[in-house]
Amino acid sequence: MASAKFVLTTAWSITFVSALVFSLLGVAGGQLMVGFYSSTCPNAEDIINSVVSEAVQRDPTIAAALLRLHYHDCFVRGCDGSVLIRKSLAEMKSPNHAGLRGFQMIENAKTQLETECPGTVSCADIVALAARDSMILWLQSNGPSYQVPTGRRDGRISNVSDADNMPEVEDSIQQIKVKFFQKGLSEKDLVLLSAAHTIGTTACFFLQRRLYDFSPGSGSDPSINPEFLLELMARCPKNGNVNVRLALDRESEFSFDDSILRNIRDGFGVIETDAKLYDDESTRTVVDSYVGFQSDVFKPYFQGDFTESIVKMGQIGVKTGSTGEIRRVCSQFN
Repeated sequence: MASAKFVLTTAWSITFVSALVFSLLGVAGGQLMVGFYSSTCPNAEDIINSVVSEAVQRDPTIAAALLRLHYHDCFVRGCDGSVLIRKSLAEMKSPNHAGLRGFQMIENAKTQLETECPGTVSCADIVALAARDSMILWLQSNGPSYQVPTGRRDGRISNVSDADNMPEVEDSIQQIKVKFFQKGLSEKDLVLLSAAHTIGTTACFFLQRRLYDFSPGSGSDPSINPEFLLELMARCPKNGNVNVRLALDRESEFSFDDSILRNIRDGFGVIETDAKLYDDESTRTVVDSYVGFQSDVFKPYFQGDFTESIVKMGQIGVKTGSTGEIRRVCSQFN
């Protein structure tokens, strides 16, 4: 799924606010807490940050990929690293996880952490921290910084069928809302997490139905701005190369901002699930609260709200305490 152009001054203010909130709360989401490894592996977050930094310098697109990996991990069995397992009929084999990247970067971080403090830092926490770091380190994105509560443990189950209930590009808005509600996420969370598509790309493969077969037999999605429809058809012609990639946030793919929501409002949403956010009254109200025509004075704080939603998502179904395990290798169970 994925929003996400998540301004450097703004980012640091978010860091301060997040730190203050979590210092007051102490614990977030069960036994998760900020600074969980401060005594057992004090360099853990620095090590992960360093590995992510190297990866982003080599390939800036990895920022959006790592954010998407975190989302896909959390939405199946909870944020437990189950999407990382490589075996026959493992979760990562699901078509709903098609195009996921960043696995080797997670493994590289794990290798260094096992040298520094063996059996201490979970793969699930590496995924959550890498998603945060990737947005900050890809400087063009001006992504927000935020505190990540840690203490997740890795799951011992990974089945391809478990990913069947992932939100899909052709789902109705009601189906998508139900899938988010089942994970304890609201319409506001749905809009904000979808806004992660402010960075990243998609392939023409995912647009074929929307451009050429939206109605039975033929036709395009009438919600697409006519000017944009011609643009999309030129980039993704019928029977053309379905692997051609295009930005999810038209004309603003290198900034983490609310332009993705403006595009959705104006008929420039690229994929169906984004466009459908403006078809439903409840999600449309959320979109308009950020990019409507009211005075800027009354608009909510997009980047700050996004960080709240992604931290909330990162607590879905977490395993803590004696549940689960700490894998030695992220791609296989102990």
